[in-house]
Amino acid sequence: MAMKEYKTVREIFGPIVYVEGVGDAGYGETAIITMPNGEKKKGQVLETSKNMAAVQIFGNTQGLDTKHTSVRFTGETLRLNVSDEMLGRVFNGLGEPIDGGPASTAGEKIDIQGSAINPYSRAELHDFIQTGVSTIDTTNTLVRGQKLPIFSASGLPHNELAVQIARQATVKSKGGDAREKEDFVVVFAAMGITHAEASFFMRDFEKTGALERSVLFLNLANDPSIERLITPRMALTTAEFLAFERDMQVLVILTDMTNYCDSLREIAAARQEVPGRRGYPGYMYTDLANIYERAGAIKGKKGTVTQLPILSMPEEDITHPIPDLTGYITEGQIVLSRDLYRKNIYPCVDVLPSLSRLMSLGIGGEKTRDDHSGVSSQLYASYAEGRDLRNLVAVVGEEALTERDKKFLHFSDAFEKRFVSQGKYENRTIEQSLELGWDLLAGIPESELKRVKPEHIEKYGKKYRK
Repeated sequence: MAMKEYKTVREIFGPIVYVEGVGDAGYGETAIITMPNGEKKKGQVLETSKNMAAVQIFGNTQGLDTKHTSVRFTGETLRLNVSDEMLGRVFNGLGEPIDGGPASTAGEKIDIQGSAINPYSRAELHDFIQTGVSTIDTTNTLVRGQKLPIFSASGLPHNELAVQIARQATVKSKGGDAREKEDFVVVFAAMGITHAEASFFMRDFEKTGALERSVLFLNLANDPSIERLITPRMALTTAEFLAFERDMQVLVILTDMTNYCDSLREIAAARQEVPGRRGYPGYMYTDLANIYERAGAIKGKKGTVTQLPILSMPEEDITHPIPDLTGYITEGQIVLSRDLYRKNIYPCVDVLPSLSRLMSLGIGGEKTRDDHSGVSSQLYASYAEGRDLRNLVAVVGEEALTERDKKFLHFSDAFEKRFVSQGKYENRTIEQSLELGWDLLAGIPESELKRVKPEHIEKYGKKYRK
């Protein structure tokens, strides 16, 4: 049925067009906007009230006017064609192919807003994901179905860490060492990135072969900011299809959520809404929850959706609304440190403020190793004490320390140089990371190893004792 075309555009505020006399448009409905030059653009209904509809336009709005612009409402919400053929493909922020491949129309059309997982249907999360990065696998373990953000800052190597995890991530089968790499796929969504960053992501995924088991959505900095609100939903719709319809283990990497939230603020300002904290809309918590809560596992389904959102903290302030609200919704955080970066340590993960709330569910026994929990706790405690002693040394000098204190001080330096620091292409198994941990703990008196069980010291640590 042909949809009615409206030529009653009353006002234009940036990417928002206000159309009068509309009585049957619904929230989230897609619209086709015909520009004065005949070009057609997609849009989405943001709001409807009293015969007025507010439509946000995807794309450049230059040339729009109130007299010659027409709007046609499709009666459908924004949908994405999903199929197995998406693996190995690159799309823009609106789900259109940009890799030169065919514009596939095959597959099922799914509403990108998704539907919340019924809490009763959520399965318990308990399977370990090996990222190959020691500071994550050993001390802040990622579990299948978890949402674990990375808190970074401008200029820190979060993009390099993201592609390293995408390249190396595997899951252990319940049988032990076998890696289920063929069933593990990555959905990568980049929002507001530069052309240089887009080239970096494309090159790395192609060069390492990770693209074959990945789906990329790239929204560039010069693309309309409104598209950034769509990009993560496109990625998560794809992830849910692959996980819950194709039984795959899916890791979703979203970078940079700060650009997403800035777009949310920009659109809220264009809609002339009353601003909340630091100018961000009051509903930003709900909006972020709509994205982050699309992770998890469903009873009776083999697949899972795991999220690794990345955000750069404005002014490196962890109390800023974006990291603050993200921390409330998600299950921990990995924090990158400027001080470690200045020491030329990669990845510059600061273990002390980092946390994985689901770590205890995914480690131990045949999931990783029986000494994992103790080694992690001991490394954390020893490093924390060494860091405290550094501050003391800055005041009184190292000569004032006892022999015991000097060992903890030297441990903190060795921990950063050998455990935290690893190459961008160095893929450590959890066994290698734990062995390295024991190697470092060998420099601490056995009487100080209060967080590891004696039988584990006997089994794993004795070969480092003299």
